[in-house]
Amino acid sequence: MTTDAVLPAAAPADGPAQRCGLIAIVGRPNVGKSTLLNALVGQKVSITSDKAQTTRHRITGVRTVDEAQFVFVDTPGFQTKHNAALNRTLNRTVHGVLADVDLVLFVVEAGRFGLDDAKVLGLLPEDKPVVLIANKLDAVHRRAELAPWLKGMQERRNFTEFVPLSAKKEADVTRLFKILKPYLPEQGWFYAEDALTDRSEKFLASEIIREKLFRLTGDELPYTSTVIIDKWEDEGELRRISASIVVERDAHKGMIIGQGGERLKRIGSESRQELEHLMDGRVFLELWVKVRSGWADTEEHLRSYGYE
Repeated sequence: MTTDAVLPAAAPADGPAQRCGLIAIVGRPNVGKSTLLNALVGQKVSITSDKAQTTRHRITGVRTVDEAQFVFVDTPGFQTKHNAALNRTLNRTVHGVLADVDLVLFVVEAGRFGLDDAKVLGLLPEDKPVVLIANKLDAVHRRAELAPWLKGMQERRNFTEFVPLSAKKEADVTRLFKILKPYLPEQGWFYAEDALTDRSEKFLASEIIREKLFRLTGDELPYTSTVIIDKWEDEGELRRISASIVVERDAHKGMIIGQGGERLKRIGSESRQELEHLMDGRVFLELWVKVRSGWADTEEHLRSYGYE
């Protein structure tokens, strides 16, 4: 897995001109943005969960297809409640991404459009081409109902393209690449041809642990929980990783540890297995649970934990 950026590659003298562009993936929480990013990249670079607000950082995924390099930026879902510092930080991240990109993918669930979708749409820049991605097409039982829904969507904004798809279907993802390619500027690539993300292995490890945390605690645990990598040591093919799960209350700590420590053991075991698969090597993973009251409401804590 390649995670580091390199100098742009030179365009072949006798081949098609290289194309490269930044593409933002935006939408309300839980419309499938991270699933779509992982499908586009061809490997997990962003965690997925049924819990809202799972993605908290701008995650860059890279995929090079022929002469075109697509640089996708997954974003947190726009937060409609701005009372916490964490929510304000997440929204600043989204706005920062939108200012820099060449193209925006606005992801909604096919056949659905609610108030939170409308709020996100209203925040998209007018000077950027926006492609409407109608995701989770496999959940629509009557395709004929999409026609009036699409007409209503086109009245909300003049979308550059309309793409109904299921992010879980490879053929749909391949078709999307072909649709997006003409919108990439003709310029040299930003990353090596085999690059998949600009995030470090340490960052991906913390995200994988956080994904298992949310999946195994369900709705019990508030989303204001995070994971910090305390120690990382490489010993040949073995990686020794020590990480802290940070929560806001003692009660949350008990939820994570579980009876006899069984839940924490399972979080650690499933995280370790996925990390070994991702990094193609052995991993020794040690997890701790720490209480830091009010961390999500404190800008200083957020910065120290890696939030932008």
